[in-house]
Amino acid sequence: MKASVIGATGYAGAELLRLLTGHPQVELAYITSESSAGEKITAMYPHLKDHVELELASLADLDKVAAASDVIFAALPQGHAMKIGKALRGKQVKFIDLSADYRFKDISVYEKWYKIKHEDPETKAVYGLTELYRDQVKGAQIVANPGCYTTTSILALVPLLKAGLIETEGIVIDAASGTTGAGRSLKMGSLYCEVNENYKAYGVATHRHTPEIEQIYSEFAGKPVVLQFTPHLLPLDRGILATCYAMLKPGVTAAQVNDAFQTLYGREYFIRLRGQGACPELKNVRASNFVDLGWQLDARTGRVIVMSCLDNLVKGAAGQAVQNMNVLFGFPENTGLKQLPVYP
Repeated sequence: MKASVIGATGYAGAELLRLLTGHPQVELAYITSESSAGEKITAMYPHLKDHVELELASLADLDKVAAASDVIFAALPQGHAMKIGKALRGKQVKFIDLSADYRFKDISVYEKWYKIKHEDPETKAVYGLTELYRDQVKGAQIVANPGCYTTTSILALVPLLKAGLIETEGIVIDAASGTTGAGRSLKMGSLYCEVNENYKAYGVATHRHTPEIEQIYSEFAGKPVVLQFTPHLLPLDRGILATCYAMLKPGVTAAQVNDAFQTLYGREYFIRLRGQGACPELKNVRASNFVDLGWQLDARTGRVIVMSCLDNLVKGAAGQAVQNMNVLFGFPENTGLKQLPVYP
């Protein structure tokens, strides 16, 4: 099958190329970049040499790209993919968007938090957190691939919300990400001297992944959930660790918590349940599509603390997109994604 990557020069786009090149059922059709059209991708990313030797094309002729592709991935900043999704309507090509453009059921929430007018509000996409929405992804035309903070945080507490074991009020999420989560464009806060030997919070009470997490939590809880989400920047290239706090309902036992995770994730290839008392570490998921989950019950405070970590460029972006592609086209879900983490 033929796959094209729009926005191939960002970190997520380059990671898509790495993964798709190793996929036995995929051949790359087009890779695009408006800023680097006409250049070879290997001039920017030499690690792809002899494996991806395509020139970067412009997206001026989207119809040509669509006609040559079975699936198109968009690894673009917010506000761009919606225009592409609208233009692809009615065409026989699947579209997987790595931005937030199609993640919200309520477009007004997207417009409020992202400060962007949505140009394709009629299109309904499937939220592509594969482990939770696999059946819906199978028949989708457009898949809204979740981001890194959201995937990490959602997977951590959904089993407990679904089982009704935790209170929906007072949920707190502290999450820390490597710098690739901010993208490849030049930003003052991502400069080496700003990040190295430093650790800081940002987007406090305003981060735009907050309503996305609330949307999925509310769905599984069966009632509205409002939470506190605080992201932090780590002096690392890759990885996200989320520590999630919630109040246990009276009488909930450790066995019930364990059963909730086992029931939802016990057979999932990419979710590795470390269990009670385990504290997952970023170096154990680096460059892989795995998610490690551990938890602890605090009898003194009545809380459960769930720790979740993943590689933000793989399961938090490109790897999850490939996982969704596998579901869309009926391939085994782990095809092209069996790489073990790089350690240390």
